Amino acid sequence: MKLALMCRNPALYSHARLVEAAQARGHEIEVIDHLKCYINITSLRASVRYQGRDLPKYDAVIPRIGASVTFYGAAVLRQFEVMGVYPVNESVAITRSRDKLRSMQLLARKGVGLPVTVFAHKTSQPHEILELIGGAPVVIKLLEGTQGIGVVLGETDLAAESIIQAFGGANVNILVQEYIKEAKGEDIRCLVVGGKVVASMRRKGREGEFRSNLHRGGSADKVSITPAERSTAISAAKAMGLNVCGVDMLRSNHGPVVMEVNSSPGLEGVEKATGVDVAGKIIEFIEKHAEPNKTATKGKG
Repeated sequence: MKLALMCRNPALYSHARLVEAAQARGHEIEVIDHLKCYINITSLRASVRYQGRDLPKYDAVIPRIGASVTFYGAAVLRQFEVMGVYPVNESVAITRSRDKLRSMQLLARKGVGLPVTVFAHKTSQPHEILELIGGAPVVIKLLEGTQGIGVVLGETDLAAESIIQAFGGANVNILVQEYIKEAKGEDIRCLVVGGKVVASMRRKGREGEFRSNLHRGGSADKVSITPAERSTAISAAKAMGLNVCGVDMLRSNHGPVVMEVNSSPGLEGVEKATGVDVAGKIIEFIEKHAEPNKTATKGKG
């Protein structure tokens, strides 16, 4: 098969592993920097221009689009879809998952477990938000942010109100969520490929850190998940329309609650923690499912 990998940095572990896995299974794979692509939208002659040439019609494209360039990356991916190339994750599904508010609304509509969450803009009544959640401690998040950036813990009502007002002064949208104390700074990341959980790890924040992101010094180890956690991860991936994703969950007293669904999950932490060849699982999924003009969303938002 002839594959394309959309990414900015081919040297990253995840991207190098995908190239390695594809080549090991006998496929040809080309790495494309989507920010350096031009899109020809002309009717009947749709194409993607890259490094002075029109790109061929690949059998499949693997999108690894950074959060900061979602709009342009999704536009390039959408052009591949117009050209009939099979997308491992569709553009619509990626943009859904990157919008924290929209993704949580979609998950809630499908009955997926979530922490109590309030969405707000500039507010002069932060106590009303806290009343809706049930009081501090709460986690306050910028609507745009990745790898734990823009996430703050309000441990008391007074502290939480001050943080909410400060964000309000910056004229930004925020999410305020209940703090799941019983999770003890740990979360579970499940890697879902083709509607199946292929690997799971437990992430724990460094001492004194409530965020468990590995980028912030957290650690990871292999973990066995419960049937409820497996079902939740699969349901969350399906609600987003993602074939490949990382589903981050907390273990709460009322069952697993989803914090985020990541459409471009890092592979290094989970492969090293579990020993599972996740990159190989992704290539195997492509082999079984890639077909021309095969998209599930058909352009729906």
